[in-house]
Amino acid sequence: MAFDAFTSIKVESSPEIARLTLNRPETRNAFDEIMISEIHQAVEELSANDAVRVIVITGAGTAFSAGANIDWMRRMGEEDFDANYQDALGLAHMLDAIATCPKPTIARVNGPAIGGGTGLVAACDIAVAVDSAFFSFSEVKIGLVPACIGPYVIRKVGEGRSRELFITGRRLTAKEGLDYGLVNFIVSPENLDAEVEELLKQIISSGPAAVASAKRLARAVPEMYREEYIEYTARLIAELRTSPEGREGTQAFLQKRKPYWNQ
Repeated sequence: MAFDAFTSIKVESSPEIARLTLNRPETRNAFDEIMISEIHQAVEELSANDAVRVIVITGAGTAFSAGANIDWMRRMGEEDFDANYQDALGLAHMLDAIATCPKPTIARVNGPAIGGGTGLVAACDIAVAVDSAFFSFSEVKIGLVPACIGPYVIRKVGEGRSRELFITGRRLTAKEGLDYGLVNFIVSPENLDAEVEELLKQIISSGPAAVASAKRLARAVPEMYREEYIEYTARLIAELRTSPEGREGTQAFLQKRKPYWNQ
């Protein structure tokens, strides 16, 4: 699907940087099956585009995402188990596509992120939030749980914090999100874009293959046994040292010049 055919998101791609915007400000960018499918398709296409170095995900208007769309919730509440299972798989696969995307992903959290919106933040590699943003896992208030987003939140904030948040369904301030590890930086609204641009500059100045490998490293090692990570990490650095990018980066450092990807 061409990006201009999307109805609930907007994708703008410059040479190296793609910006994916949840584009339903009238519903505070609440999810439904259409938005979920379009996010998934866009991330898959951007992942396969060698020109794209990093993806920024944000929301239009004053909210990042209000979670599940009310009409979508009403419709799915009238469906049977199989329909709900297939629908939930769509959300689970979309979040997995973001988490496993070979490109670094930055959540530009311009406002509240509720339920699935918080899961989207957690699935991204880096999150920058305005200081007025807040986060909530309010599913238990309506007899549900944050199931599909759970793996990504748990990886970010840990099991102990997740138990508290999932069970109480309470709201987190931006400062608490920072303290918990859900977000990496909090800034004033007027400094949000400058902070994101600084992160983009840092990422673009690094080797593309190294950045992708760094993302895989952080994800893979916690799930490995001791013998596995010893072998994995030794093999990884050997492969990168002998790769064209690794050799170029080393030579550029020794010759006090910029490598070809940072000209």
